[in-house]
Amino acid sequence: MHALWRLAAVSAATICGIVSAAGIEDGEKRSGFDFMTPETQALQADDMSNPGMLWVLQGEQLWQQAEGRADVACAGCHDNASRTMRGVAARYPAFEAARGRPIDLAGRINSCRAERQQAEALAPESDALLALTAYVAHQSRGMPITPATDPRLAPFRDNGRRLFQSRIGQLDLSCASCHDDNWGKRLGGSVIPQAHPTGYPLYRLEWQTVGSLQRRLRNCMVGVRAEPFAFGAPELVDLELHLTERARGLLVETPAVRP
Repeated sequence: MHALWRLAAVSAATICGIVSAAGIEDGEKRSGFDFMTPETQALQADDMSNPGMLWVLQGEQLWQQAEGRADVACAGCHDNASRTMRGVAARYPAFEAARGRPIDLAGRINSCRAERQQAEALAPESDALLALTAYVAHQSRGMPITPATDPRLAPFRDNGRRLFQSRIGQLDLSCASCHDDNWGKRLGGSVIPQAHPTGYPLYRLEWQTVGSLQRRLRNCMVGVRAEPFAFGAPELVDLELHLTERARGLLVETPAVRP
């Protein structure tokens, strides 16, 4: 093992070695924005400087663009997104009866493409899918996250909670090890946030591009040396369900900027 990786592994195991099911009290909930430097906060706050806005603008163009054999645009059914999509991202993932399980916002966009536009699904992490998802989510910016209360979501949300609290990988850590029990502490020079999905898709300075929550979850799994779930895996959607419940009441920030 590389010496730097070995040091990071030891640090992670030391800082995040204890798991509890206590979670984070409502009064202690803090967006990742609160843990950033003033410079990065300013980058997110200014739409003229926020690089994620480039994807939002691309999404706005795609919203008006006819697609598929049906030759219809998103706007052809949903009209003005600032009105019809307001609040949508704040309540996703939602239950999809046809699948018998929850679907996230990007999945809903692809489902709509297949059913309404008769177009091929957009690839995970493709600029087009990220742009459309960012554009739709942007319409809910400033609104509180209000997870769907559909009782059919309960077993999937419970599974997401189980996954969040389960130790995985060669480092034998869970998501909760860091983000419930050790938030606010430092790991490798960076502050550990509470892992609230308030701004996805978001622009990550480390990536130099916009990415989805699924990409971030997969990164964390690789970080603890576990085999990541495939993009679109039901486990990732279940995790998102739990994460949005943890973040209930925090405001949507899309497109957020993170280190």
